[in-house]
Amino acid sequence: MTKHGAILFSYIFPTFILLSIFLCKAIDEDRKVYIVYLGSLPDNVVYSPLSHHLGLLEKVVESNSAANFLTRSYKRSFSGFAAKLTDRERERLANMKEVVSVFPSRMLHPQTTRSWDFIGLNEQTKRNAGNESDTIIGVIDSGIWPESESFKDDGFSPPPKKWKGACEGGKNFTCNKKLIGARFYGSFTDSARDERGHGTHTASTAAGNAVKDVSFYGLANGTARGGVPTARIASYKVCGDVGCPSEAILAAFDDAIADGVDIITISLGSQDVISLQNDPIAIGAFHAMTKGILTSNSAGNSGPSNATVASVAPWILTAAASSTDRRIFDKVILGKGTAIVGASVNTFKLNGTSFPLIYGKEASSQSCSELEAGNCLAGCLESGLVKGKVVLCDLDIGLNMAYRSGALGSIVRVDWDDDSQILPFPATTLSDKEYNVIKSYYKNSTRDARVNILRSEVERDAAAPLVASFSSRGPNSILPEIIKPDISAPGVSILAAFSPIASITDNPQDTRHVKYSILSGTSMSCPHVAGAAAYVKTFHPDWSPAAIKSSLMTTASPMNVSYSSHNAAGEFAYGSGHINPVRAIDPGLVYEASKEDYIQLLCLVLDQASVRLISGDNSTCSTKKGSLQDHNYPSLAAVVTPNKSFSVTFHRTLKNVGLANSTYNAKILADSTQVDIKVVPQVLCFKSLNEEKTFAVTAVGKGLSDEQQAHVSASLVWSDGIHSVRSPIVIHKKL
Repeated sequence: MTKHGAILFSYIFPTFILLSIFLCKAIDEDRKVYIVYLGSLPDNVVYSPLSHHLGLLEKVVESNSAANFLTRSYKRSFSGFAAKLTDRERERLANMKEVVSVFPSRMLHPQTTRSWDFIGLNEQTKRNAGNESDTIIGVIDSGIWPESESFKDDGFSPPPKKWKGACEGGKNFTCNKKLIGARFYGSFTDSARDERGHGTHTASTAAGNAVKDVSFYGLANGTARGGVPTARIASYKVCGDVGCPSEAILAAFDDAIADGVDIITISLGSQDVISLQNDPIAIGAFHAMTKGILTSNSAGNSGPSNATVASVAPWILTAAASSTDRRIFDKVILGKGTAIVGASVNTFKLNGTSFPLIYGKEASSQSCSELEAGNCLAGCLESGLVKGKVVLCDLDIGLNMAYRSGALGSIVRVDWDDDSQILPFPATTLSDKEYNVIKSYYKNSTRDARVNILRSEVERDAAAPLVASFSSRGPNSILPEIIKPDISAPGVSILAAFSPIASITDNPQDTRHVKYSILSGTSMSCPHVAGAAAYVKTFHPDWSPAAIKSSLMTTASPMNVSYSSHNAAGEFAYGSGHINPVRAIDPGLVYEASKEDYIQLLCLVLDQASVRLISGDNSTCSTKKGSLQDHNYPSLAAVVTPNKSFSVTFHRTLKNVGLANSTYNAKILADSTQVDIKVVPQVLCFKSLNEEKTFAVTAVGKGLSDEQQAHVSASLVWSDGIHSVRSPIVIHKKL
């Protein structure tokens, strides 16, 4: 689901952009853009990179306006800056002791919108073209914009013969050989046409064509494309202005399964966790699974709080959201040149160098309390007091209030700093620390405080991938022995196709419209996972949903989490790790699960009558209750009672899909000494393809503490020297 808030979301763009040789006339002489590299950032906390960079520039620029020639300041992972210099100035800088090098900024070729490249699925990646063209992705969402370049059918053959769907998109809606089907549901609409932009965005992320020279007002320029750009798309519109009714969702699943889609992506969900039997997505996905269709679903946007993941069914591939190596940011320049870095997509440039700053509390009508005024709540700001000024607001909702009140710009406090959102006017969002710096500057200014908000820029984020703060976390509150989410994929600042009639900020006064926009949320990671699953399926069309899911989970890359709650297990944020679709096409071994396996799992949480209704047969639930931790899942989790010694055993079966004759050795990776984990047997010898071998993992410990999120994490890795089949292990206390 897309990340919601008072402000909207955003995307981030490709590499660390040192681009463009551009010429500029200085006073009687030509200037060119050069990069001045200063090496690593000093450890000194007081050090201000921007002040240092401006200081160096002032020493060489033969003018009183050195700041006018600074085009970029590099200050997060290393130190350096870009500036417009004459040859003489360049030479003087190059001769300074603290300067490593000075070199011209060169014009680099535009890259893709980055997220697929970042996870290894680039335009040169090996593909199975015939199978990819026969693959159909069903998108259950807010509809689609059929005229988008991302869905043109130039060069496409007729739809696959297996397709049994229809184009019932309504009046003036036409499908083609790329967008082969469309349907809409509910009384709220008479067309499958996307009026919100969300469905168009997710569809193009999963399987959109490669479209060159795409950007968002100059940011993130590159080639926008889906994970399987030659696959077909079928759109099922279930969402309107007020939401997505459960009945519409189930109707869409019903049609999509019958229509013959191969993969379903549904970036929707509930704020609350719903029991499996009452969850329309879990129900629809279960029946899709029985027909060989894997469903990818968004984890939710209620992070970083614990136990907030809403997609918990084991037959669903649940996607967490993480960052890519590109970040969009902007700067607030205080009166004397101090720069504060904010997180937003601000496409506006203010005409001037500085503007008056006012705190919401001092721009308020007398009808509001000080707290309400400081938050810039509705009806508090006086238009006459904010006109021509930048307003400080203690809550993010204040940004829209400042905009409606006629302010020139706004600076608001938010609880995150890892997601840049599109803003309707010159503004930025700051986390507590940075916001308090500006607030202190405002309070301590002897003269009128003044600021400037600069247009957004792009930089390389070397720390990526990190799980986004908004991404919902485990543990799984319905089935705690099943780790959710399953996997993490790009979901922060993703540029993709958009509806040209949709608002880009949901603010009625913002009249901008675009064909490609930037959004963040697990809604954006979900179609990445669906596209990756479709990519794997093109190489293994006969693999079951469980096998495809296993291949993606066991080949995922280990990762870190930047925002966690109460020291919770990282696996509850990112599952098995960061998705790697190229590695997933050759996983070596997979954890298989059939409909019967899921039926037996349901027997543990439902009565036999209900299970039989769900399965449609005379499935019998054993009188001897099994254990959820023995379900053949690619990750392993167990719940134990705090302050009591424990011994838990997991039983698993692996299927050989790699080399016919192969030997795998088990290895446990664990940082904690709280638990002793053993694998029996430690060696699995396979003699043929599709052969299956069972093993057991036993974890013994003296007891977890009674702290809120006490846990032990480890990993089991099976390796034959070529393949590494990795599964996370988490032992945690009961919620």
